Amino acid sequence: MQVSINVNGEQRSHEVEDRTLLVQYLRDDCGLTGTNIGCDTTSCGACTVLLDGESVKSCTVLAAQADGHQVTTIEGLADGDELHPMQRAFQRKHGLQCGFCTPGMVMASVSLVEENPNPTEAEVRAGLEGNLCRCTGYHNIVEAVLSAAEEKQGAAE
Repeated sequence: MQVSINVNGEQRSHEVEDRTLLVQYLRDDCGLTGTNIGCDTTSCGACTVLLDGESVKSCTVLAAQADGHQVTTIEGLADGDELHPMQRAFQRKHGLQCGFCTPGMVMASVSLVEENPNPTEAEVRAGLEGNLCRCTGYHNIVEAVLSAAEEKQGAAE
């Protein structure tokens, strides 16, 4: 089947099998390997992307379901060399260790802060509970999300 998906602001069209997962489409057909495959069971969140602005685990979405929609991956957050505020916060607050979960954590965090611009620590922890960090770096991840939210609030004022 033919799918046409706006990926990171660029219209992409490919012939895919009906059973192709969005994560496979992004990695194999689009060559965007920042979205990681961690579990294939929606347990870890390493494959989190934004589908029409909402975070989804791309291992549980078919490419066909994204046909005609907009997908943003970790590669699409930065504006050229200018990192997205969430990426800067993860860097500044050391919100990564091995880095495997980082793309999914960043994407889920972007969605979280869009939905709740001024989250509490408890709300960040609850909002990211579907994303696992095997290095147990949650403290710095939470600090990064709170920092990015504060930066966004400051920019809005």
